[in-house]
Amino acid sequence: MTIPRQPDERPAVVLLVDDNPTNRYVLGTTLRRAGHQVVEAADGQEGLARAADPQVRPEVVLVDVRLPDMTGFEVCERIKVDPSTASLPVIHVSASAISASDRTQGLNRGADAYLTEPIAPSELLATVTATLRYTRARRRAELLADRLSLLNRTTLRLHSALSAEALARSASEGAAAVLGCPVDVLLTDPEGRITHFASAGPGAPAERIGSPSLPPELFERHPLADAVGAAVESASAAWPVPFADGAQEAEHAVALARTKPGRPPAAVVVPAAAVPTPADTDLLTQLTHATALALEALRSYDEEHTLALKLQRSFLPEELPSPADVELAVRYAPASRHAEIGGDFYEAVQTPAGLVLAVGDVAGHSLEAAMVMGQVRHALRAYALDGHGPDGIQARLEKVLAINSPVRAATLCIVQVDQAAGVLRISNAGHIPPVLRSPDGTTTLLHDHGPLLGLGLPHPPPAELPLLPGTEVVLVTDGLIERRGVDLDEALEALRAAVASGPVAPGAMCDALLAAFPPDGGDDVAILAARLR
Repeated sequence: MTIPRQPDERPAVVLLVDDNPTNRYVLGTTLRRAGHQVVEAADGQEGLARAADPQVRPEVVLVDVRLPDMTGFEVCERIKVDPSTASLPVIHVSASAISASDRTQGLNRGADAYLTEPIAPSELLATVTATLRYTRARRRAELLADRLSLLNRTTLRLHSALSAEALARSASEGAAAVLGCPVDVLLTDPEGRITHFASAGPGAPAERIGSPSLPPELFERHPLADAVGAAVESASAAWPVPFADGAQEAEHAVALARTKPGRPPAAVVVPAAAVPTPADTDLLTQLTHATALALEALRSYDEEHTLALKLQRSFLPEELPSPADVELAVRYAPASRHAEIGGDFYEAVQTPAGLVLAVGDVAGHSLEAAMVMGQVRHALRAYALDGHGPDGIQARLEKVLAINSPVRAATLCIVQVDQAAGVLRISNAGHIPPVLRSPDGTTTLLHDHGPLLGLGLPHPPPAELPLLPGTEVVLVTDGLIERRGVDLDEALEALRAAVASGPVAPGAMCDALLAAFPPDGGDDVAILAARLR
């Protein structure tokens, strides 16, 4: 009965270093009869050159301890200190029995085994096989550890991706690094149409050709056609994207993964030769599943963010009034790094006592913060229409917050344009100072302010300024100018300077401020600009 050869016992390239031709013949013949490929060297220098030769690539080295140009101990030591050959196992061979100290020296200097002539063929083959078995198992373990480390890093990159395009690119680059082969990553819609794709790795195509969708027959026969999870299936000509010229007919491994029923899957495609073992297939499956999880998280975030933006927009004014004596413009940029909605708001309402402008910010990014923001804005509008001035509005908003949201605080700046009295009335409850540009170009920050809303403290009377045609007022929220590591006073001075040099038209002024202070996505931004005619 023939016992099947185990994977770790398959033949290897053996480097035989011995200055004695007879010894090389005897040992080489035994090894060749066992199926090994033998490369010979007659001295230490030749042996070291063969060991480092990428065309030879030995898996094990047999070296005589006594060579004409150096000892076998030195050959072994030099093999082990060279990074390109350090992992090569070395078996010392001695023509006669040697002392225990010499044997110990060989092992201490890196040898993996020791044989003494005469060597029985069975002993030689058993020693070579055992050495190869251990070395191959160690290399597999090291490769697996490296791959798992790369897999972990790739997974972190996947979940850090901020767009589907970045996700596809990270997945393809990570899979190529883990598997060491060209990779296509495709993100699809429920009908199998490719929405995003990326290639990476050696031989990945610069341009993709063929069908813009995954082949329908691949979906039909794939194990994951209607299921949740991850699975790998082979595909040949059905796969429309070649990895290199002439490779379209080669077999590929196609992994699909989805995390919820009915959700579009993620697909990772590699040459089938790159995943020859169950362990390789398992890695491909894990990579694809991680991609699908990251894709689902990204899609869920996008859906939640879109819903949040719609809800937030519903809390803001649909349009601004168009008074004859004031030109208005507003810009609003929601935070892009939060799925939840924030509390920044603006208001402009025409009242019998004049135009009332306001910009405020309820603390936090949450549905609750947005709900409080909506309550404050609607209450502000009602109190303004009821004829209250800026300080009266703020006093009444204190009661609104105390009753409806006692743990919430808010900042608010109110400007009343009272044409009848010829004054601007400004009340600021802990908000970013408004910027005033006079008709002569003088631009100032109005720093006077009272306490935040929600603290239950009294608010001072509003500041009053003369109402002059050509005067411009700019109100902003802190998301425009506040940045980590930037002093607030410096940011406020930069805001003042930007308004001073900005265009006259309110809409152009808003756009100029957004260009001067590009939103970083961490907070909502509201800008309300007014110019008195």
